[in-house]
Amino acid sequence: MTPLAGVKVLDLSRVFAGPVAGRMLADLGADVVKVEPPELDVTRTFGKGPQTPYFCQQNAGKRAITVDLSTPDGRDLVGRLAMEADIVLENFRPGVLHRFGLGWDDLSSQKPSLIMLSISGFGQDGPERDRAAYAGVIHAEMGLIARQPGRGELPHVDIPVSMADVVSGLHGLVAILAALRHRDATGEGNHIDLAMVDALLASDDVVPLQLESSSSAGATRTEVVDAPGGPIVVMGEFKWIWKSIHERCGVPDPCEPGADVPTKARLRRQAWREFLRAHATREELLASLDRANLAWGVVRHTSETLDSPTTRHRGTFVSLPDGSRVVRSPYRFTNLESGVQGPAPRPDEHRDEILADWLNEGSTPPPA
Repeated sequence: MTPLAGVKVLDLSRVFAGPVAGRMLADLGADVVKVEPPELDVTRTFGKGPQTPYFCQQNAGKRAITVDLSTPDGRDLVGRLAMEADIVLENFRPGVLHRFGLGWDDLSSQKPSLIMLSISGFGQDGPERDRAAYAGVIHAEMGLIARQPGRGELPHVDIPVSMADVVSGLHGLVAILAALRHRDATGEGNHIDLAMVDALLASDDVVPLQLESSSSAGATRTEVVDAPGGPIVVMGEFKWIWKSIHERCGVPDPCEPGADVPTKARLRRQAWREFLRAHATREELLASLDRANLAWGVVRHTSETLDSPTTRHRGTFVSLPDGSRVVRSPYRFTNLESGVQGPAPRPDEHRDEILADWLNEGSTPPPA
């Protein structure tokens, strides 16, 4: 049995943040119906479409129907589907659904138990509500890009992950589950106004340090070191690294008693590098790091994560019947099932099923 079996989700969201929440709900067993416009979700074009890897990852396990919201029939259909849903997901700019007669006030007045998640860059109200927002925009404005090293003539570069989208979708999922619990206890629905700026700042462990005007970037450092077979990282302040190899691996202290701090830092760093070079194989080095009780990691390319012993053991990568391969959700339960419910849908693939299951109706032609 899956945790969300029987829960119906109408997914009006596009691109990334909203679909992330919908995908996780599908993995948890909800029936997620993805509504696409006639031009389809733009992520279907991020490669050789329409089943691009990007689209498949965010939409596996959902069912799809194509609806033209610019038409009265399209708006009517989505409105009727919403009345059958427990949850509606959307990430239009604030006010767009209201203009279609499908905003929170419109839908909740007809179904008070409805839960709606609205993801936007800067919130549903406020001075910047109308701005377009993609992950890079939020990264820039909330401080992530400024912390990245420059590249070429550019002063900064964006991080190579759409972090603002990911954390917004996951925080949206948490809020939905809280709202579901409240609804089940009281019968009352909720509109969740989730701003990407809030989600990113709430997930950024450097922000608390800035609130205290601290110049520190945090207590834990990542030390990238050369090793036989390729680079590895060793985590921790160098003071802790030195103490560990000195006491647990017997590396002698090269400093004279009373040496000043710069001299200690220089000589102990040199001794650390010599300690690393003294190992002929990666296995010997990792054994020494384990003996020193240091946290280490192999620097892998993303494609190499397929060969991680842990991802193989946990079944992290799932091959689906249509030939696609996706990353499954990280949830593992003792007494519940979760995981990828099926491949990503093809355009309008489930129209007949959705109309029959949700509205007890026969098929209607898709939009021209």
